[in-house]
Amino acid sequence: MHAKVVVVGSLNMDLVARAQRLPRAGETLAGESFFTVPGGKGANQAVAVARLGGSVAMVGNVGDDAYGQQLRQALEVEGIDCQAVGVCPGVSSGVALITVDAASQNCIVIIPGGNALLTPESVQRFDALLQVAEVIICQLEVPTETVAWTLARGRELGKQVILNPAPATGPLPAEWFAHIDYLTPNESEAEALTGEPVNDLESARRAGERLLQLGAGKVIVTLGAQGALFVSRDGSQHFPAPQVQPLDTTAAGDTFIGGFAAALVQGKGEGEAIVFGQRAAALSVTRAGAQPSIPYLAELTP
Repeated sequence: MHAKVVVVGSLNMDLVARAQRLPRAGETLAGESFFTVPGGKGANQAVAVARLGGSVAMVGNVGDDAYGQQLRQALEVEGIDCQAVGVCPGVSSGVALITVDAASQNCIVIIPGGNALLTPESVQRFDALLQVAEVIICQLEVPTETVAWTLARGRELGKQVILNPAPATGPLPAEWFAHIDYLTPNESEAEALTGEPVNDLESARRAGERLLQLGAGKVIVTLGAQGALFVSRDGSQHFPAPQVQPLDTTAAGDTFIGGFAAALVQGKGEGEAIVFGQRAAALSVTRAGAQPSIPYLAELTP
């Protein structure tokens, strides 16, 4: 079976330490627990697509270490096509070193490892996957030239192209916008892309309209507990979020993207796909961790 969704992006191992508070400079602190969780925005989104009913292939890199083997296995268990997950000799896999305090505040150091070596040529080698896909998803945790090449190739092939601009630190290259069907920033990312503060529906609408002016096809601004705002040339529509008691918002955005893409390839309309992605994301925030929190399709069936 051909993968209908191809995710080009990052794979990280999250190394999570919990302590009562975050350490000060030079301080050694006794922690309370430690665990490792497969993550990385690309891998999380691929897992979400797979669990929520879509067939998916992952294009990315890991290092030649134990974490790389674990990251790949975590995807294979979900039935994800990993033929394009490369192993980089002499390089670590991507890792995120995360310390979390009792109030759930965290500090994170990310080492890109193999993710930094994902070149346009690495993706081009698996062009056959892009050719048979319906939807191509990118984020910003791999080199920008690789994202640029993939977006342009997706447009050239006439695919539905989704860019999740995370983590965004500033405006996107102007030439990218014409290649993007769905741009999916959260509030802080929409602010980074437009230079305008985004803190409510009205400012989100203005940011979405600005991104349309720059050339994006359609924009979905995700607003956490405030839901999502869909902005197109026909106007905007607010989708309120399901009410839940959040425990951990890690990978909620990735779950939304994966659910949205899975629904699109199942033939659902945009509005229905957004609601489906929101329901999946709402369930994910009631659970801890990145990939462990992503729900399965059976859990969302009414």
